[in-house]
Parts: sequence; C-alpha cells; structure tokens
Amino acid sequence: TFQLGERKDELDLNDGFVDNTKRVRAQRKAPLRIIIGNPPYSVGQKSANDNAPNQRYPNLEERIEETYVIESTATNKNSLYDSYIKAFRWASDRLDPQGGIVAFVSNGAWLDGNAMDGFRKTIQEEFSAIYVFNLRGNQRTSGELSRREGGKIFGSGSRTPIAITLLVKKPAQQSPATIYYHDIGDYLTREQKLEIIRGFGSISAMRDTLTILKPNKYGDWINHRDEGFEELIPLAPDEKFTLDPHSFFTVCSNGVKTQRDAWCYNSSEPALAANIQKTLDYYDQWREKLITLSGSKNRSLPPEAYDSTQISWTHALKTDVVRDRENAYDADGIRSALYRPFFRQHLYFNHALNERTYRMFDLFPTPKHENLLICVSGVGVTKNFSVIITDVLPDLELIGKSQCFPLYWYEKREQTEQMNLFDTDETYTQRDGVSDFILGRARELCGPKVTKKDIFYTVYGILHSEEYRKKYAVNLKKSLPRLSLPETPKLFWAFSKAGKELAELHLNYETLPPWAELKEDSPKAKPSTRVTKMRFAKDEKGENKTAIIYNDDITIWNIPLEAYEYVVNGKSAIEWIMERYQVTTHKESGIVNDPNLWCDEHNQPRYIIDLLKRIVTLSVETMKIVKALPKLGL
Repeated sequence: TFQLGERKDELDLNDGFVDNTKRVRAQRKAPLRIIIGNPPYSVGQKSANDNAPNQRYPNLEERIEETYVIESTATNKNSLYDSYIKAFRWASDRLDPQGGIVAFVSNGAWLDGNAMDGFRKTIQEEFSAIYVFNLRGNQRTSGELSRREGGKIFGSGSRTPIAITLLVKKPAQQSPATIYYHDIGDYLTREQKLEIIRGFGSISAMRDTLTILKPNKYGDWINHRDEGFEELIPLAPDEKFTLDPHSFFTVCSNGVKTQRDAWCYNSSEPALAANIQKTLDYYDQWREKLITLSGSKNRSLPPEAYDSTQISWTHALKTDVVRDRENAYDADGIRSALYRPFFRQHLYFNHALNERTYRMFDLFPTPKHENLLICVSGVGVTKNFSVIITDVLPDLELIGKSQCFPLYWYEKREQTEQMNLFDTDETYTQRDGVSDFILGRARELCGPKVTKKDIFYTVYGILHSEEYRKKYAVNLKKSLPRLSLPETPKLFWAFSKAGKELAELHLNYETLPPWAELKEDSPKAKPSTRVTKMRFAKDEKGENKTAIIYNDDITIWNIPLEAYEYVVNGKSAIEWIMERYQVTTHKESGIVNDPNLWCDEHNQPRYIIDLLKRIVTLSVETMKIVKALPKLGL
C-alpha cells in the first residue's frame, strides 16, 4: 500500500508483469472516498540482531517530515515514523480531494504522546471533523495506572492503548476540525470494553456521549498541562555545560544506554568480565573475516554474523566492525551502577559497548571521581513522575528515560593548564553542577551562608512534594521539571533539610537498620539465604503483601502496608527488590545473572534478605518525610 505512493518510475513494471502493471495504474487513478483499516504499529526492529529494519518509503517519510515532524516541539520524534502514523499520512494524502473519510482502529498512543503534538495539530488542520473513541488498554504502565487502563483490546498480542478514529474531510469547510471524543472509562476488562463497543454499534449512536475537545496551544487534546509551569525556572539549561545559564543546573545527562544490558550488566564481576571478553573475541573474529571477505571497500556483515548467543549488534558496533576499528577489553571499564531502584550492578562502562554514554564520562570520568546525581523521569514516560538520587552510574531506565542532574561535573585539563591552589586532581577540574544564577537567587532569599549543596538538597526535597507532583502531573510527563525557590527562608531550609534526609536514606539504603517489627520464619535450623525468585504469600483474599516468601526455607512477615506507599518508577521499592533480586537467564544469549553471586563475592550471605528488610525501613521513613513536607503554596 505504501509503495503505491512512491515515485512512478520506481513502480513501472516490465512486460512480464502486464496484469500487475494495469492493476497498479488503476489503483493510482481510483478516487478513494473511504479508507478503512487496522494499520500495524512498529517504530522499528527491537534489536539490530534481528537484521530486519523497517522498509523505507522516502516520499511518505518526506511528507511526515513536512507535516507532523515540523509541527512537533518534541526532541525525539522517532515515534512519528511508526507504521500506523505512516498509514494516517498515506491515507490523508490519498483521500479524494473532493472529500471523504479515513476510519482506523489503531494504536491510541497518539492521543497524548509527547512527540505526537505535531500529528494532532496537523490532522486538526487537514480535516473538518474528527471522531475518537479511546479504548485505553495501555499495559506499558504498571500498578494503579495499569489497572485503570483495563483490558487489552487485542488480548495478549497488544500492550498499547487502542483508539477508533474517524477523520472526515469536507473541502468546503475551512476552519480547523471539530474534535468529538469519548473515553471508554477506567478499570474495565477486555470483555466489558467489547460489550460497550457492541452496544454503541456506530459513531452516530454515540453522539450523546461525545465530548468536544478544545486543544490548547501546545497541541494537548486530553490531559492539558498547567500553563503556569512555563513561568517556573527550568532545572535543565538550554545549552549544556554553560557556566551561567538561567536554570538550576549547568548540565544534565541521560543515564547510560547500553542496548545490550544482558552483556554489559551483571551481579557477578567475573561473569561480567567473561561475557564482555566473549563478545569482543567474536567481534574481532568478524573484523578480521570482513577484511578477507570484502577487502577494504563495501564491507558489511553477512547474515551468519548475527548470532545472539555470541554478540548483540547495534548500529554503533556495526559501524565499528565495518571500519576495522579495534575494541580492546578495558579492565578499568567495570564500574558500579544503579540499574533499577535499589538494585546495584556491575557495569562495563565503555564507549564501544555502550550504545550511548551521553555525558556520563563528564560526571564520572574515572572510578575515583565522586558525584551525586538527582535522576528524574524523562520526557514522554507513561508512569507517574518520580525521582531518585545516586552516587554511582545510573542506567537510562533507572527512573524511566532518566535525566540526571549532577552536583558536579568534570572538565579534562589541558596539558598546559596551570592547577590552582584548591585543585587536587592533575587531570580533571571539578565544576559545579548547580548554577551561579540560582545560587544568587537563593542568597538574595536566605543570605550569604547558602551553598550550592543546600540548593541541591532543596531541589530533591521539592521534587518529592506530593503537592508539586499533583499540580504539575501532566507537565512532568511532557517536559523536564521546572521549579521556583520556596517563597520564604523558612520554607527553603525546611525543604533543604528534608531533601538531605531523603538523600541520606536513598544513598545509604544498604546500611540502614532492618525494620524492627519484621518477623523471619523458617522450619529449618540453618535455612538457606539463597534466592531464586521472591513472591507474596497468599491467603483466602488472594495476594497478602504483609508476607513475602523469600525462598523455600524463609518467609518474611509482618510487613507494614504503608511501606508500599513509597513508589519510584511505577513500583514500590519493596517490589523492585522482589523483581530484580532473582536468578534470570537472558533468552537470546543464554547469559545468567545470579544475584547470589554478589553475596558470595562480597562475603555477605545475608545481603539480599537483609536488603529487603532495610528497604522496608527506607520506605516507611521516606513516606514520613514526604508527608511532613510543608505546603509550597502553588
């Protein structure tokens, strides 16, 4: 279908396909008044090892660039090239100039997607009426959000929200489209949703239930953002590493994106080193083979090179191998990292085997360089906003497309540059992550004793404020945080103190005292502390979250339910421990990640079970601080 919209010279078939040529030409000439479909959705291949990138359609993609992309304010616009968005663009262009209807059952992420603002603005201008029936079903969420989204319309084959959309074009109508909208509702099963669809029967029968949407200047159709948010001071600078931006921080960076997590992360340092050496050996084999097979020109990997048990190819690594670039093992590349909340891992931190390191080498240039990073949810995440602090390298998905704001950053010193009196590092100069601009504002408010670290903790405190998160919930999914300093010195110091207390809890989670009221039961005198996969106990009501079956030998019980109120990146901290501290085997590579090996290598057999108990303490104490935060008066 898309190919029919490409240039005619690409489609003229030779005399051996006369009948097909006639069909193609007839289709091109046919006036289309109604286009109905259930277009597939795929942004691209999940892994370069699939070696099956999406087909390119240059004309169609150029039309997307001229319309949806140019109207979008998002930074990452990849989702605008999803197959179902291409279907909308193709259908809009192919519809008869005298008018008609496009009727699609499609991925519904476009309704509120951050990069889809340009799509929404464009279809409103190109059509005269739009009808949308939002069927929900987004299972790329978790917890309460997932339950509200309800059942998946297409069952196990779908995790995305689904929408029925009718685009109506009346050439005589010049004004932007009137948008008629209906949301199917919360907490409905798939069967209940299908029954509602059957009950309506048609869009015309829904007329009394339809709401007319009024888009705002940002292109929001539903979930309008608070426009006062833009008046606040941004956390992130317009340009990174500028010394005097009008923002809280001089720099920010995404977390590390390896695109081969099974290879680059592991609980065991020896296992990680072996995995990396194995993949580099395989890389070298193909680097040498390509010289023999292809010479120095037109080098490309043959299909047999895509062996997922040996390597995980990505765009950057494939570029390296075809350019004959050596990638030697770096023993200093193994670092400590926070992969998910309160789940520390060994990471092979390396430009060659990490697809994107962003600016993390400026924040942690060597293992000896210390830093603190406030990591917040990135733009466009579906989960509710959250924040966490780390003193080690963060993964991109630590907190959901993590954007990280550092206390410091490090600049490599030129060989001729003189050290000043306070420099202790001959190679790097330490720079402040907190801006002079915000320091000046804070000292105007509270006096000359305020430090940049005080401001850093104030930011961490405010980002935990339930008042702040509730008021700006929509904004925080569509843009990075913006704040104002508290209005009074008393408020400033209250948030700074609370932020510091929260930071100490979240940084020192491995040494907190276990929650004193927890009970540990075992039928054995010497129970095993090794874990395979934790699970909640069950009673007559179903899942019982006051008790966790740690393994076949040990049950932890008397867990206070209020501990589950501390949610970070879509899950309670306790459930992150349960999910991550299990033995896993990566399907494609066969790589095993066994957290028990961390215990063995650090000679701490009770590390995981005690960590679970410490996280209960962390959760309860965190919520005490959060609930005691003063009102910001927003």
